[in-house]
Amino acid sequence: MYKRLIRLFILFSSGLLICGSTLAGGGLENYIASRAIGFSRMADLDLLVEKASGRKLVLLGEASHGTHEYYAWRDSISRSLIAGHGFRFVAVEGDWASLYELNRYVKNMPGAASSAGEVLRALGRWPLWMWGNEEVVAFAEWIRSYNDGVSDDQKVGFYGMDVYDEWRSKDVLLEMLASHDKELYDRSAGLLACMMSFNRDSWAYARNAAGSGKDCTEELAELYNMVGAERGRLIHMSDDDFFNLRQNARVVKNAEKFYRKSFTRRDASSWNSRVRHMHATVSSLLNSYGEGAKGIVWAHNTHIGDARFTDMVRWGQENIGHLSRELHSPEEVFLVGFTTFTGRVQAGSEWGGRRQRMNIPRAARGSIEHICYSTGLRKFALVFNDDDRSHHDLTASIGHRAVGVVYNPDNDHRQFVPSIIPLRYDAFIFFRETNALTPLH
Repeated sequence: MYKRLIRLFILFSSGLLICGSTLAGGGLENYIASRAIGFSRMADLDLLVEKASGRKLVLLGEASHGTHEYYAWRDSISRSLIAGHGFRFVAVEGDWASLYELNRYVKNMPGAASSAGEVLRALGRWPLWMWGNEEVVAFAEWIRSYNDGVSDDQKVGFYGMDVYDEWRSKDVLLEMLASHDKELYDRSAGLLACMMSFNRDSWAYARNAAGSGKDCTEELAELYNMVGAERGRLIHMSDDDFFNLRQNARVVKNAEKFYRKSFTRRDASSWNSRVRHMHATVSSLLNSYGEGAKGIVWAHNTHIGDARFTDMVRWGQENIGHLSRELHSPEEVFLVGFTTFTGRVQAGSEWGGRRQRMNIPRAARGSIEHICYSTGLRKFALVFNDDDRSHHDLTASIGHRAVGVVYNPDNDHRQFVPSIIPLRYDAFIFFRETNALTPLH
Protein backbone atom coordinates (compact mmCIF):
# COMPACT_ATOMS: atom_id res chain seq x y z
CA MET A 1 0.00 0.00 0.00
CA TYR A 2 2.75 2.49 0.95
CA LYS A 3 4.65 2.19 -2.34
CA ARG A 4 1.52 2.52 -4.48
CA LEU A 5 0.37 5.63 -2.61
CA ILE A 6 3.83 7.18 -2.73
CA ARG A 7 3.77 6.96 -6.53
CA LEU A 8 0.31 8.52 -6.67
CA PHE A 9 1.32 11.30 -4.28
CA ILE A 10 4.38 12.23 -6.35
CA LEU A 11 2.30 12.16 -9.54
CA PHE A 12 -0.24 14.68 -8.26
CA SER A 13 1.96 16.68 -5.86
CA SER A 14 2.26 19.65 -8.22
CA GLY A 15 -1.42 20.38 -7.66
CA LEU A 16 -1.38 20.25 -3.84
CA LEU A 17 -3.05 22.99 -1.83
CA ILE A 18 -1.55 24.26 1.41
CA CYS A 19 -4.93 24.15 3.10
CA GLY A 20 -8.57 24.24 2.19
CA SER A 21 -8.44 21.19 -0.08
CA THR A 22 -11.77 20.56 -1.75
CA LEU A 23 -11.34 16.87 -0.98
CA ALA A 24 -11.11 17.46 2.78
CA GLY A 25 -13.66 18.71 5.28
CA GLY A 26 -17.43 18.27 5.04
CA GLY A 27 -18.08 14.90 6.62
CA LEU A 28 -14.44 14.28 7.45
CA GLU A 29 -14.79 15.73 10.94
CA ASN A 30 -17.57 13.23 11.62
CA TYR A 31 -15.39 10.33 10.50
CA ILE A 32 -12.51 11.58 12.65
CA ALA A 33 -14.81 12.02 15.65
CA SER A 34 -15.98 8.41 15.25
CA ARG A 35 -12.35 7.20 15.35
CA ALA A 36 -11.08 9.60 18.02
CA ILE A 37 -9.73 8.33 21.34
CA GLY A 38 -10.29 10.98 24.00
CA PHE A 39 -7.66 11.03 26.74
CA SER A 40 -6.91 12.69 30.03
CA ARG A 41 -4.52 10.13 31.53
CA MET A 42 -1.95 7.72 30.16
CA ALA A 43 -4.22 4.69 30.48
CA ASP A 44 -6.50 6.24 27.87
CA LEU A 45 -3.71 5.82 25.32
CA ASP A 46 -3.27 2.08 25.91
CA LEU A 47 -4.14 1.28 22.29
CA LEU A 48 -1.46 3.63 20.97
CA VAL A 49 1.15 2.19 23.35
CA GLU A 50 0.11 -1.37 22.50
CA LYS A 51 0.56 -0.71 18.77
CA ALA A 52 3.91 1.01 19.37
CA SER A 53 5.31 -1.40 21.95
CA GLY A 54 6.48 -4.12 19.57
CA ARG A 55 8.26 -1.80 17.12
CA LYS A 56 12.01 -1.31 16.91
CA LEU A 57 11.66 2.48 16.80
CA VAL A 58 8.93 4.80 18.06
CA LEU A 59 9.24 8.36 16.74
CA LEU A 60 7.32 11.01 18.70
CA GLY A 61 6.86 14.34 16.94
CA GLU A 62 5.86 17.90 17.75
CA ALA A 63 4.38 20.72 15.71
CA SER A 64 6.66 23.24 17.45
CA HIS A 65 9.79 23.28 19.62
CA GLY A 66 8.17 25.26 22.42
CA THR A 67 4.87 23.64 23.45
CA HIS A 68 4.28 22.13 26.90
CA GLU A 69 1.75 19.48 25.86
CA TYR A 70 4.00 17.93 23.22
CA TYR A 71 6.86 17.49 25.69
CA ALA A 72 4.62 16.32 28.54
CA TRP A 73 2.78 13.66 26.54
CA ARG A 74 5.94 12.46 24.78
CA ASP A 75 7.30 12.07 28.31
CA SER A 76 4.29 10.01 29.43
CA ILE A 77 4.31 7.79 26.34
CA SER A 78 8.07 7.27 26.66
CA ARG A 79 7.80 6.30 30.34
CA SER A 80 5.22 3.69 29.43
CA LEU A 81 7.37 2.28 26.63
CA ILE A 82 10.49 2.21 28.83
CA ALA A 83 9.00 0.79 32.03
CA GLY A 84 6.48 -1.54 30.42
CA HIS A 85 8.04 -2.59 27.13
CA GLY A 86 11.81 -2.50 27.43
CA PHE A 87 12.76 0.52 25.31
CA ARG A 88 16.40 1.30 25.99
CA PHE A 89 17.15 4.84 24.85
CA VAL A 90 15.71 8.21 23.85
CA ALA A 91 17.38 10.17 21.01
CA VAL A 92 16.30 13.79 20.61
CA GLU A 93 16.74 16.62 18.11
CA GLY A 94 19.54 18.11 20.17
CA ASP A 95 23.33 18.31 20.27
CA TRP A 96 25.34 15.20 20.98
CA ALA A 97 28.18 16.62 23.09
CA SER A 98 26.11 18.77 25.47
CA LEU A 99 23.30 16.25 25.92
CA TYR A 100 25.74 13.42 26.52
CA GLU A 101 26.24 15.08 29.89
CA LEU A 102 22.54 14.44 30.55
CA ASN A 103 23.07 10.82 29.53
CA ARG A 104 25.90 10.62 32.05
CA TYR A 105 23.59 11.99 34.73
CA VAL A 106 20.62 9.69 34.07
CA LYS A 107 22.96 6.68 34.07
CA ASN A 108 24.81 7.93 37.19
CA MET A 109 28.15 7.59 35.41
CA PRO A 110 31.41 8.66 37.13
CA GLY A 111 31.83 12.43 37.21
CA ALA A 112 28.20 13.11 36.29
CA ALA A 113 26.42 16.33 37.29
CA SER A 114 24.35 16.46 40.48
CA SER A 115 21.00 17.01 38.74
CA ALA A 116 19.34 17.21 35.35
CA GLY A 117 18.76 20.91 35.95
CA GLU A 118 22.48 21.49 36.40
CA VAL A 119 23.19 19.95 33.00
CA LEU A 120 20.39 21.74 31.17
CA ARG A 121 21.10 25.15 32.69
CA ALA A 122 24.65 24.84 31.32
CA LEU A 123 23.49 24.53 27.70
CA GLY A 124 24.98 27.32 25.65
CA ARG A 125 23.64 27.07 22.10
CA TRP A 126 20.47 28.83 20.92
CA PRO A 127 17.61 27.93 21.21
CA LEU A 128 18.25 27.30 24.90
CA TRP A 129 14.61 26.62 25.75
CA MET A 130 14.32 23.68 23.36
CA TRP A 131 16.00 21.30 25.84
CA GLY A 132 16.66 23.64 28.75
CA ASN A 133 13.15 23.48 30.19
CA GLU A 134 11.29 22.13 33.19
CA GLU A 135 9.53 19.49 31.10
CA VAL A 136 12.81 17.83 30.09
CA VAL A 137 14.10 18.09 33.67
CA ALA A 138 11.07 16.12 34.89
CA PHE A 139 11.57 13.41 32.28
CA ALA A 140 15.33 13.14 32.88
CA GLU A 141 14.84 12.87 36.64
CA TRP A 142 12.32 10.07 36.05
CA ILE A 143 14.85 8.21 33.87
CA ARG A 144 17.48 8.64 36.60
CA SER A 145 15.08 7.22 39.20
CA TYR A 146 14.19 4.32 36.89
CA ASN A 147 17.86 3.59 36.19
CA ASP A 148 18.70 3.57 39.89
CA GLY A 149 16.47 0.49 40.18
CA VAL A 150 18.00 -1.59 37.36
CA SER A 151 21.40 -3.14 36.62
CA ASP A 152 24.02 -1.16 34.69
CA ASP A 153 23.44 -3.14 31.51
CA GLN A 154 19.73 -2.29 31.56
CA LYS A 155 20.02 1.45 32.14
CA VAL A 156 18.18 3.75 29.72
CA GLY A 157 20.17 6.39 27.84
CA PHE A 158 19.34 9.92 26.70
CA TYR A 159 21.18 11.30 23.66
CA GLY A 160 21.25 14.19 21.22
CA MET A 161 21.26 13.12 17.57
CA ASP A 162 21.72 16.41 15.71
CA VAL A 163 24.72 17.64 13.74
CA TYR A 164 25.20 20.99 15.50
CA ASP A 165 27.59 22.06 18.31
CA GLU A 166 30.48 20.63 16.30
CA TRP A 167 33.12 22.75 18.04
CA ARG A 168 32.24 21.28 21.41
CA SER A 169 32.45 17.83 19.82
CA LYS A 170 35.97 18.71 18.60
CA ASP A 171 36.93 19.77 22.13
CA VAL A 172 35.50 16.63 23.73
CA LEU A 173 37.21 14.37 21.19
CA LEU A 174 40.63 15.94 21.80
CA GLU A 175 40.17 15.96 25.58
CA MET A 176 39.32 12.26 25.57
CA LEU A 177 42.29 11.34 23.38
CA ALA A 178 44.68 13.53 25.39
CA SER A 179 44.01 11.42 28.47
CA HIS A 180 44.26 8.05 26.69
CA ASP A 181 46.70 8.13 23.76
CA LYS A 182 49.13 10.98 23.03
CA GLU A 183 49.93 9.76 19.51
CA LEU A 184 46.25 9.55 18.51
CA TYR A 185 45.73 12.98 20.05
CA ASP A 186 48.54 14.48 17.94
CA ARG A 187 47.27 12.84 14.74
CA SER A 188 43.72 14.00 15.43
CA ALA A 189 44.80 17.55 16.25
CA GLY A 190 46.70 17.65 12.97
CA LEU A 191 43.65 16.55 10.98
CA LEU A 192 41.46 19.07 12.80
CA ALA A 193 43.87 21.95 12.09
CA CYS A 194 42.18 22.50 8.74
CA MET A 195 38.93 23.46 10.48
CA MET A 196 40.49 25.12 13.51
CA SER A 197 41.99 27.82 11.28
CA PHE A 198 38.49 29.32 10.91
CA ASN A 199 38.32 30.49 14.53
CA ARG A 200 35.42 28.20 15.52
CA ASP A 201 33.13 29.68 12.87
CA SER A 202 31.58 26.97 10.67
CA TRP A 203 29.77 29.48 8.47
CA ALA A 204 33.05 31.28 7.76
CA TYR A 205 34.53 27.93 6.76
CA ALA A 206 31.54 27.20 4.49
CA ARG A 207 31.80 30.61 2.78
CA ASN A 208 35.48 30.04 2.16
CA ALA A 209 34.89 26.54 0.78
CA ALA A 210 32.21 27.89 -1.55
CA GLY A 211 34.55 30.60 -2.80
CA SER A 212 37.90 28.82 -3.09
CA GLY A 213 36.67 25.27 -3.50
CA LYS A 214 39.16 24.09 -0.83
CA ASP A 215 37.54 22.13 1.97
CA CYS A 216 38.40 19.83 4.88
CA THR A 217 36.38 16.83 3.75
CA GLU A 218 39.29 14.41 3.38
CA GLU A 219 40.91 15.33 6.70
CA LEU A 220 37.68 14.88 8.70
CA ALA A 221 36.78 11.63 6.94
CA GLU A 222 40.26 10.34 7.79
CA LEU A 223 39.77 11.42 11.41
CA TYR A 224 36.45 9.57 11.67
CA ASN A 225 37.85 6.40 10.11
CA MET A 226 40.99 6.53 12.24
CA VAL A 227 39.07 6.85 15.50
CA GLY A 228 36.84 3.93 14.56
CA ALA A 229 39.79 1.72 13.67
CA GLU A 230 41.77 2.29 16.87
CA ARG A 231 39.61 0.52 19.46
CA GLY A 232 42.49 -1.84 20.21
CA ARG A 233 44.73 1.04 21.26
CA LEU A 234 42.09 2.44 23.59
CA ILE A 235 41.58 -0.69 25.70
CA HIS A 236 41.31 1.33 28.90
CA MET A 237 38.38 3.30 27.51
CA SER A 238 34.94 1.91 28.37
CA ASP A 239 32.53 0.92 25.61
CA ASP A 240 30.36 3.92 26.51
CA ASP A 241 33.32 6.28 26.30
CA PHE A 242 34.49 4.83 22.99
CA PHE A 243 31.00 5.21 21.52
CA ASN A 244 31.00 8.83 22.72
CA LEU A 245 34.43 9.39 21.14
CA ARG A 246 33.34 7.91 17.82
CA GLN A 247 30.09 9.85 17.76
CA ASN A 248 31.88 13.15 18.37
CA ALA A 249 34.08 12.32 15.38
CA ARG A 250 30.92 11.62 13.36
CA VAL A 251 29.49 15.02 14.34
CA VAL A 252 32.69 16.78 13.29
CA LYS A 253 32.74 15.04 9.91
CA ASN A 254 29.04 15.46 9.12
CA ALA A 255 28.79 19.05 10.38
CA GLU A 256 31.46 20.01 7.85
CA LYS A 257 29.33 18.47 5.10
CA PHE A 258 26.16 20.19 6.33
CA TYR A 259 27.67 23.69 6.47
CA ARG A 260 29.57 23.31 3.21
CA LYS A 261 26.54 22.08 1.28
CA SER A 262 24.50 24.96 2.73
CA PHE A 263 26.69 27.33 0.70
CA THR A 264 27.72 25.27 -2.31
CA ARG A 265 24.36 23.68 -3.20
CA ARG A 266 20.93 25.23 -3.80
CA ASP A 267 18.91 22.06 -3.33
CA ALA A 268 17.97 19.66 -0.53
CA SER A 269 21.57 18.48 -0.02
CA SER A 270 22.27 20.31 3.24
CA TRP A 271 18.88 19.36 4.75
CA ASN A 272 19.40 15.74 3.73
CA SER A 273 22.96 15.61 5.07
CA ARG A 274 21.66 16.68 8.49
CA VAL A 275 18.79 14.18 8.31
CA ARG A 276 21.11 11.34 7.35
CA HIS A 277 23.39 12.20 10.26
CA MET A 278 20.49 11.96 12.69
CA HIS A 279 19.31 8.72 11.11
CA ALA A 280 22.82 7.23 11.28
CA THR A 281 23.10 8.25 14.94
CA VAL A 282 19.87 6.45 15.82
CA SER A 283 20.98 3.37 13.87
CA SER A 284 24.32 3.36 15.70
CA LEU A 285 22.53 3.58 19.04
CA LEU A 286 20.32 0.61 18.13
CA ASN A 287 23.41 -1.39 17.21
CA SER A 288 25.27 -0.39 20.36
CA TYR A 289 22.42 -1.52 22.59
CA GLY A 290 22.49 -4.95 20.99
CA GLU A 291 20.18 -7.40 19.32
CA GLY A 292 16.50 -6.75 19.93
CA ALA A 293 17.09 -3.21 21.22
CA LYS A 294 14.25 -0.70 20.90
CA GLY A 295 14.54 3.08 20.92
CA ILE A 296 12.48 6.28 21.05
CA VAL A 297 13.08 9.43 19.00
CA TRP A 298 11.83 12.93 19.86
CA ALA A 299 11.90 15.41 16.97
CA HIS A 300 9.78 17.86 15.02
CA ASN A 301 6.96 16.47 12.88
CA THR A 302 8.92 17.54 9.80
CA HIS A 303 11.60 15.03 10.81
CA ILE A 304 9.54 12.12 12.07
CA GLY A 305 6.45 12.14 9.80
CA ASP A 306 7.27 10.23 6.60
CA ALA A 307 8.42 12.90 4.10
CA ARG A 308 7.14 10.88 1.15
CA PHE A 309 3.57 11.76 2.15
CA THR A 310 4.16 15.52 2.25
CA ASP A 311 5.19 18.11 -0.32
CA MET A 312 8.76 17.65 0.96
CA VAL A 313 8.99 14.91 -1.66
CA ARG A 314 8.71 17.56 -4.40
CA TRP A 315 11.94 19.20 -3.23
CA GLY A 316 13.83 15.94 -2.76
CA GLN A 317 13.85 16.26 1.04
CA GLU A 318 14.24 13.16 3.19
CA ASN A 319 13.56 12.73 6.90
CA ILE A 320 14.08 10.25 9.73
CA GLY A 321 10.58 8.81 9.47
CA HIS A 322 11.02 8.06 5.77
CA LEU A 323 14.55 6.62 6.17
CA SER A 324 13.56 4.53 9.21
CA ARG A 325 10.62 2.97 7.39
CA GLU A 326 12.89 2.16 4.46
CA LEU A 327 15.63 0.63 6.64
CA HIS A 328 13.50 -1.33 9.09
CA SER A 329 10.18 -1.66 7.17
CA PRO A 330 6.96 0.19 8.13
CA GLU A 331 6.01 -2.68 10.46
CA GLU A 332 9.08 -2.02 12.64
CA VAL A 333 8.58 1.74 13.01
CA PHE A 334 5.78 3.72 14.68
CA LEU A 335 5.42 7.42 13.85
CA VAL A 336 3.31 9.72 16.06
CA GLY A 337 2.47 13.29 15.02
CA PHE A 338 1.29 16.02 17.41
CA THR A 339 -0.55 19.24 16.64
CA THR A 340 -2.76 22.03 18.03
CA PHE A 341 -5.55 24.29 16.83
CA THR A 342 -4.42 27.34 18.82
CA GLY A 343 -2.45 28.28 21.94
CA ARG A 344 0.90 29.70 23.01
CA VAL A 345 4.48 28.76 22.18
CA GLN A 346 8.07 29.69 23.03
CA ALA A 347 9.93 30.86 19.92
CA GLY A 348 12.17 33.59 18.54
CA SER A 349 11.31 36.15 15.88
CA GLU A 350 14.71 35.57 14.22
CA TRP A 351 17.56 33.09 14.50
CA GLY A 352 19.46 33.79 17.70
CA GLY A 353 16.86 36.32 18.82
CA ARG A 354 15.22 36.80 22.20
CA ARG A 355 12.89 34.05 23.31
CA GLN A 356 9.25 35.15 23.32
CA ARG A 357 5.99 33.62 24.48
CA MET A 358 3.89 33.95 21.34
CA ASN A 359 0.26 33.30 20.50
CA ILE A 360 -0.53 30.66 17.87
CA PRO A 361 -3.55 31.83 15.83
CA ARG A 362 -6.52 29.63 15.14
CA ALA A 363 -5.59 27.19 12.39
CA ALA A 364 -6.49 27.97 8.78
CA ARG A 365 -9.73 26.54 7.43
CA GLY A 366 -9.28 23.28 5.56
CA SER A 367 -6.18 22.32 7.55
CA ILE A 368 -6.16 19.10 9.56
CA GLU A 369 -6.04 21.25 12.70
CA HIS A 370 -9.24 23.07 11.77
CA ILE A 371 -10.97 19.83 10.79
CA CYS A 372 -10.00 18.27 14.14
CA TYR A 373 -11.27 21.41 15.92
CA SER A 374 -14.58 21.03 14.09
CA THR A 375 -15.16 17.66 15.78
CA GLY A 376 -15.90 19.58 19.00
CA LEU A 377 -13.41 17.39 20.95
CA ARG A 378 -10.80 19.08 23.13
CA LYS A 379 -8.02 16.53 22.69
CA PHE A 380 -7.82 13.09 21.19
CA ALA A 381 -5.62 10.52 19.52
CA LEU A 382 -6.10 8.70 16.23
CA VAL A 383 -4.42 5.32 15.74
CA PHE A 384 -4.60 4.67 12.03
CA ASN A 385 -5.70 1.37 10.48
CA ASP A 386 -6.23 0.09 6.94
CA ASP A 387 -9.70 1.64 6.77
CA ASP A 388 -8.26 5.06 7.55
CA ARG A 389 -5.57 4.57 4.89
CA SER A 390 -8.18 3.87 2.24
CA HIS A 391 -10.67 6.57 3.32
CA HIS A 392 -11.18 8.96 0.40
CA ASP A 393 -11.19 12.27 2.29
CA LEU A 394 -8.67 11.35 5.00
CA THR A 395 -6.11 10.35 2.38
CA ALA A 396 -6.47 13.65 0.54
CA SER A 397 -3.63 16.16 0.82
CA ILE A 398 -4.46 18.38 3.81
CA GLY A 399 -2.47 21.31 5.23
CA HIS A 400 -0.72 20.48 8.54
CA ARG A 401 0.84 23.21 10.72
CA ALA A 402 4.60 23.28 11.38
CA VAL A 403 6.09 25.93 13.72
CA GLY A 404 9.87 26.24 14.08
CA VAL A 405 12.13 27.88 16.65
CA VAL A 406 11.81 31.00 14.47
CA TYR A 407 8.17 32.00 14.18
CA ASN A 408 6.01 34.95 13.19
CA PRO A 409 2.32 34.48 14.10
CA ASP A 410 1.35 37.01 11.40
CA ASN A 411 2.68 34.57 8.82
CA ASP A 412 1.09 31.50 10.37
CA HIS A 413 -0.94 30.84 7.21
CA ARG A 414 2.36 29.96 5.51
CA GLN A 415 3.21 27.31 8.12
CA PHE A 416 1.08 24.47 6.72
CA VAL A 417 2.68 21.45 5.06
CA PRO A 418 0.49 19.50 2.59
CA SER A 419 0.26 15.98 4.01
CA ILE A 420 -1.56 12.69 3.72
CA ILE A 421 -2.01 12.36 7.46
CA PRO A 422 -2.71 8.60 7.96
CA LEU A 423 0.26 7.70 5.74
CA ARG A 424 2.62 10.33 7.07
CA TYR A 425 1.98 8.96 10.59
CA ASP A 426 0.85 5.78 12.34
CA ALA A 427 -0.91 7.82 15.03
CA PHE A 428 -1.87 11.45 15.51
CA ILE A 429 -2.51 13.46 18.68
CA PHE A 430 -4.56 16.65 18.60
CA PHE A 431 -5.03 19.40 21.21
CA ARG A 432 -7.59 22.16 20.77
CA GLU A 433 -5.40 24.55 22.81
CA THR A 434 -1.84 24.27 24.03
CA ASN A 435 0.49 26.16 26.37
CA ALA A 436 4.12 27.28 26.14
CA LEU A 437 6.71 25.17 27.87
CA THR A 438 8.64 26.46 30.91
CA PRO A 439 12.26 27.47 30.13
CA LEU A 440 15.05 27.17 32.69
CA HIS A 441 17.01 30.15 31.34
